[in-house]
Amino acid sequence: MHVSELNALPRPEAVALLAPLVAVPSWAEALVDARPFADADDAIAAGRRLAEDWGEADVRAALAGHPRLGERPTGDDAGAAMSRAEQARLAEDADDADLAARLAAGNAAYEARFGHVYLVRAKGRDAEELLAILERRLGHDPALERRVVHEQLVEITLLRLADLLGADLLRADAEVPA
Repeated sequence: MHVSELNALPRPEAVALLAPLVAVPSWAEALVDARPFADADDAIAAGRRLAEDWGEADVRAALAGHPRLGERPTGDDAGAAMSRAEQARLAEDADDADLAARLAAGNAAYEARFGHVYLVRAKGRDAEELLAILERRLGHDPALERRVVHEQLVEITLLRLADLLGADLLRADAEVPA
């Protein structure tokens, strides 16, 4: 979708389009209200500014809708479809029983330590890299981990927005607009 199409959508349709990007309804509404955008970078920068204001309740609500890393996201909704696409490289490793067991054990240890699912930007990463990040994050104190989870949620959301608008934030030369 071109940003001009997003700009032209009636408010309810635009909110419905953006809502599956993250389970923070106020974000989608505020982003729609921030239109018009000059280009995709402008929309992504606005999305980042709005996401920086997410409180702990917003992040917890968004976490509740995320599947465990390595488990096939279920459902027919747009959010589940995005999660499946983001975890596609993990699916390539699905036949590796040792890797699957390590990921399940890591997920369980993380949830026991922090009380929620392990959230990490999976898009473009393989299982070994995601496991290494998980193991490193298990050493975080809860305050640091809350900040990291917020950052990861923002990154995931902005990548989804970029995908929607036809931008590629995972290119080597791309930077997420600040």
